[in-house]
Amino acid sequence: MNAKTKNMVMAALFASLVCVATMIIKIPSPLKGYINLGDCIVLLSGWMLPPAYGFLAAGIGSALADLFSGYVVYAPATFIIKSLMAFIAFYGFKLLNKKIPNTSSRVVAGLTAELFMILGYFVFEGILYGFGPSLVNIPANAVQGVAGLVIGIVLIKIFEKRNVNL
Repeated sequence: MNAKTKNMVMAALFASLVCVATMIIKIPSPLKGYINLGDCIVLLSGWMLPPAYGFLAAGIGSALADLFSGYVVYAPATFIIKSLMAFIAFYGFKLLNKKIPNTSSRVVAGLTAELFMILGYFVFEGILYGFGPSLVNIPANAVQGVAGLVIGIVLIKIFEKRNVNL
């Protein structure tokens, strides 16, 4: 299998995993959104795939979860936010890993991506509902971000220990 085909197959697999992880556990948040576990796979998409493939896998998988779950209005914003999270995770890790240890660089890159997610949904929901009301979802998005980061770090460490390379 050539590299392009392998990357497309892995991106499709990651998009599916993001979608399922997002949909399997959904805890409603105050402003019509929901807390989910998809962020851990979004981060893995950024860390394990080439940047364009991780970008598309994270965005498509997350947007599909919104569409399948009845959150159609969120799907375009989710595509952009989650795609850019994978992009931030990839380039943040690549840049930082030259200067600080592997796990630390993943934590900082993942935290930056999660902070971007919180800001992205704050802005999107601020446009939809007003910026005052959108403040109420920041804690829920922060909980989702922390859970995604912790689980993502655990999973990438397992993959590294088992020499899983894509």
